[in-house]
Amino acid sequence: MAATVSLLGDGFFTVALAWQVYEISNVPTALSVVSIAWTLPLVAMLLLGGVFTDRYDRRRLMIGADLVRAAAIGMIGLLSVAGVLELWQIMVLIAFVGLGDAFFNPASTAIVPDLLPDASLPQANALQGLIRPLMIRLLGPAIGGFVIAGLGPGTAFLVDGATFLVSAVALAGIAAHPAAAVAAGWRQTLGEVREGLDFVRAHAWLWATLLSAMFSLLAFVGPVQVLLPFLVKNRLELGPEALGLIFSVSGIGSIVAAVVMGQRGLPRRKITVMYASWTLGVAAMAGYGIMGALWQAMAVAFVTAAMFQVGQIIWITLLQQLVPRRLLGRVASLDWLLSSGLVPVSFALTAPAAELLGPGTTMVAAGLIGAFLMGILLFAPHVRDPERDPGPAAVERSS
Repeated sequence: MAATVSLLGDGFFTVALAWQVYEISNVPTALSVVSIAWTLPLVAMLLLGGVFTDRYDRRRLMIGADLVRAAAIGMIGLLSVAGVLELWQIMVLIAFVGLGDAFFNPASTAIVPDLLPDASLPQANALQGLIRPLMIRLLGPAIGGFVIAGLGPGTAFLVDGATFLVSAVALAGIAAHPAAAVAAGWRQTLGEVREGLDFVRAHAWLWATLLSAMFSLLAFVGPVQVLLPFLVKNRLELGPEALGLIFSVSGIGSIVAAVVMGQRGLPRRKITVMYASWTLGVAAMAGYGIMGALWQAMAVAFVTAAMFQVGQIIWITLLQQLVPRRLLGRVASLDWLLSSGLVPVSFALTAPAAELLGPGTTMVAAGLIGAFLMGILLFAPHVRDPERDPGPAAVERSS
């Protein structure tokens, strides 16, 4: 319930943020700087978030993160409704959203094996893969787009802020299995971070996938998040409901993929299918750069989201099955850190690239370059070892 309600609000937020920023300043640079302000605190605090996830009660960390994000997004909504919201205020407040994400994201990944047996993890991740796009990509943007068109983005921000409060209440009812809290100084904290890094470095399927994601996201995430709303508004000359519809169709693609994965289970060649799905999904994003009609954007959104969902379900299940539970929070934080570590740089480069090449050409280049960077490390030595020998899937699972 916590994830369902919160993700529905996030669907509102995705459309509202882009439309609010472009109402204040209709240039790609504006959304780029806001996105940098969001992602920098996330990147800076993720490792600490991972350590805290393995050290303290994961449920309480998630509740605290929800409360911080509720306050920040609620304040953006109030300022927007009052008609006094400025770009610098969004940047300051959204930094707290990124801070909350840094603690919530690793904990939300690591808490699942605390609640379910190993055999149920693929189905649970497929179910999450169904609920997440249903809320954040389908219902949230679809409803949010019409709310924004009719009532303005401020109302959508207030709805999202309220959903974080509902999420916190729901999380309070979860009977989790907290790790034993220990008194630790910075030296021990750094040692715990190093232990997570050592585990990742020792497994090629981990480090190669994280590096692939990091460099691929550098290429495409800024252009997609900044330029897609810009192109919908300025090239297609459509409103926020159209942007919401594009996101909604991507939700349908994710749901279809999640249902298929839930029915079929993980493929035998897990790593190969994961890399192939992500690579095809990134390459499809080039279609946004040449789209001339809404239906074309919707087709790209469907294919991209479906491919991403297949890879994501495989990836999360592999983490939960093959990483020792006592390290899972730290490895999950490294996953978030390395996959998003260059995202602020991507946002920073998007506006200059769009000015130099044009928004459409930038989007095409982002998809093609990102696909190459995503797929190339599949051929590194030992990356596909889990396909050949699953290894000790339960190593230290109870530790």
